[in-house]
Amino acid sequence: MDSSFGILDAFAFVVFAVLITVAVVAIVNLGRLPGRLAWKWGHPQASAINVASWIGMATGGLLWPLALIWAFITPSASKASPFESDRHGQGVTEIDVATREQTPARKIPAHEETRP
Repeated sequence: MDSSFGILDAFAFVVFAVLITVAVVAIVNLGRLPGRLAWKWGHPQASAINVASWIGMATGGLLWPLALIWAFITPSASKASPFESDRHGQGVTEIDVATREQTPARKIPAHEETRP
């Protein structure tokens, strides 16, 4: 029995390493997809969607489709309450909302007004 390491063995090793690398990159990108979509679209539960996605990937893809669907669904209750969170997941307080409401609108100078 010959136990030498030939050129075909090296080629097979390289092909196998490339396949494993491509599989890992694909799994990581699929795991990030629902969380990134939810974050990009300002979903109020983007962090939970991200966690559900990674747990779904760890369990063999069981929860991943649910996380992907969840990323596309915006709960209607989140629009009713401005105090839950803003787009970046940081809490919005009543003081922040009151400050935004009291900020006067910028007056347009006469030379910038557009007239028909």
